[in-house]
Amino acid sequence: MTATVVIGAGQAGAALAARLRALGHDGPLTLIGDEPAPPYQRPPLSKAYLLGDLARERLFLRPAEFYAEQGIDLRTGVAVTDIDPQARRLRLADGSDLAYDRLALTTGGAPRRLPAAAGGDLAGVHVLRGIADADALGPALVAGARMVVIGGGYVGLEVAAVAAGRGLDVTLIEAAPRILQRVAAPETSDYFRNLHSARGVRVIEGAGGARLVGAGRVEAAELADGTRIAADVAVIGIGIAPSVGLAAAAGLALDNGIACDAEGRTTDPCIWAAGDCASFPVPGGRLRLESVQNAIDMAEAVAANMLGAGRPYVPQPWFWSDQYDVKLQIAGLCGAHDRVVVRVAPDAGAEGARSHWYFAGPRLLAVDAMNDARAFMVAKRLLAEGRSPEPAAIADPATDLRVLLRA
Repeated sequence: MTATVVIGAGQAGAALAARLRALGHDGPLTLIGDEPAPPYQRPPLSKAYLLGDLARERLFLRPAEFYAEQGIDLRTGVAVTDIDPQARRLRLADGSDLAYDRLALTTGGAPRRLPAAAGGDLAGVHVLRGIADADALGPALVAGARMVVIGGGYVGLEVAAVAAGRGLDVTLIEAAPRILQRVAAPETSDYFRNLHSARGVRVIEGAGGARLVGAGRVEAAELADGTRIAADVAVIGIGIAPSVGLAAAAGLALDNGIACDAEGRTTDPCIWAAGDCASFPVPGGRLRLESVQNAIDMAEAVAANMLGAGRPYVPQPWFWSDQYDVKLQIAGLCGAHDRVVVRVAPDAGAEGARSHWYFAGPRLLAVDAMNDARAFMVAKRLLAEGRSPEPAAIADPATDLRVLLRA
């Protein structure tokens, strides 16, 4: 019987293993994770879980009995230390080894940290990627405490929102000229800068070279111009790096992650990859996506291809972020857009529902929808069907977006 091993027990690994069973794989199936917890959701860690509104058990993707019922040998709290592609064997940190016929790498990513020279190893400095990170940060969210967040991406902004809501004095520092510069248009950056500023968060942009200082414990953030911002706690939100160490040591090709073909197969015909760690070909180059949607969709596509489906993975990206009372929903990738159409919903009301539609010429690329679920759902369908509405119709608040789906 064909033995399959999945390394990485996160969202992608859990989805891949479950899909293999659902598609009829009846051989031995092992899912290995280096964290002690069973597979769990990561997005709530910087939202409801950090707020204390979500119990730990509700993070788990499946009840414990699911894995036993499905014949999935779930091994948690143990790391894989080595892959031998020639022998098709793995070596684990507990001293055991394991044979495989097919191997899937869903190793995810690790949070980028500040170097020690910039204060990254001071006590009171946190990152947020796993349950242990959230559990370590939670007790520091004390009203009146001074927090510095370094990094104006979505995780940094979400942590800032939670901390401000808990009554902390929050300063967010972004090296780029504006927050969200890598992933969103200035219109969206402006929206969230204004949102945070209105809630008392001090947003400092264009502050490259910031570092943390203190005598063993963080005491302040120091900007390049010498400005010091007192801090009792700091959170580093400067993105993740794909976890490719095992793949590299095994001789697999890397290209902004583990390089896969369109079906998710690596340069070793017996090894596949999916999720945050994997890059795959798209028109014009390669792409690596960091999202729950991609983790699940790519993992399920790869599971089918491991069983011989032979279908290329075509992503339909969507993302979300919760900050204060605003739900941001994103469909598509803004990429090389040349125009942003701003739509204010006719029934925006107190929630301030609006959306930003990205176009490259006449082609719709993506949408950022703030408290506007209708705009998100319409855009998501249009993008999936490869259709582009007239920008003028989008900008007109009198346009019923649902009509665009019937055009």
